[in-house]
Amino acid sequence: MKIVFMGTPDFSIPSLKILIDNHHQIIAVVTTPDKERGRGQKITFTAVKQFAVEKNIPVYQPNSLKGNDEFVEQMKLLNPDLFVVVAFRILPKEVFEIPKFGSFNLHGSYLPKYRGAAPIQWALINGDKETGLTTFKLAEKVDTGNIYLQEKVNIEPDDNFENLHDRMSLIGAGLVLKTVTMIENGNFELQTQNDLLASPAPKITKEICLIDWSKSALEIHNLIRGLSPHPVAHFLHNNKVIKIYKSEIVRELNLKTGEIHQTKTELFIGCGKDALKILEIQQEGKKRMKTEEFLRGFRV
Repeated sequence: MKIVFMGTPDFSIPSLKILIDNHHQIIAVVTTPDKERGRGQKITFTAVKQFAVEKNIPVYQPNSLKGNDEFVEQMKLLNPDLFVVVAFRILPKEVFEIPKFGSFNLHGSYLPKYRGAAPIQWALINGDKETGLTTFKLAEKVDTGNIYLQEKVNIEPDDNFENLHDRMSLIGAGLVLKTVTMIENGNFELQTQNDLLASPAPKITKEICLIDWSKSALEIHNLIRGLSPHPVAHFLHNNKVIKIYKSEIVRELNLKTGEIHQTKTELFIGCGKDALKILEIQQEGKKRMKTEEFLRGFRV
């Protein structure tokens, strides 16, 4: 199988690695263009490009995909059997139909639930007890294609976005390998999605990250889990952003909504129902730290 792998962030790496380790022919990698980051505006590669360069795999970085005739011709000249897509852009029809066996995507939810850009985050924000992973054949409407394989994933009470994301990237890699093997052997049966069961997982915005203390402690706690360690749930105090990375629900403390109670080592904030104990915090311009350390030099 001649495979072109398309992906950008760390989430994609285990899937690319498992295909290489199992001797599939990765003829090229497609990722997003390099970016200038940090104060020095240094050029940085995507995680996928960095990995591909180390493995001496040719890399393509188109600025756009739709209407990009040059990129389409480049892909056709490679004569690929399959495009494997893991955490990349939306592919237009003229791109995903190029390979002999089409293209499939690994999605971080049990489709049709959580179609969209942030499925892992929304599963946590909504307090779900389980989520899943899906490989599906690309179609014109985003995340609607027929399904190859699915696997459910338990969400543990102490999971946040970081550790659930990392665990799912490894489970997803196994699903990608199984899917490629199925396609290669021709022994698969595609399952259609039930659109009536679909739910959205839109991109996380700054407005979503702002904590509304009138909500219950459980809702805010789940928001914190779903956004830690990036982009992080936050609130404003004296016109400064205070980010919260980790919290704990406290039911025996009677505080008004938004009321702050602190000791020398502990910080509590009242919610619409119950209260939150803040465990890890970061003031604007400062480093992330445990609340006990934070309270040594700062009073809320």
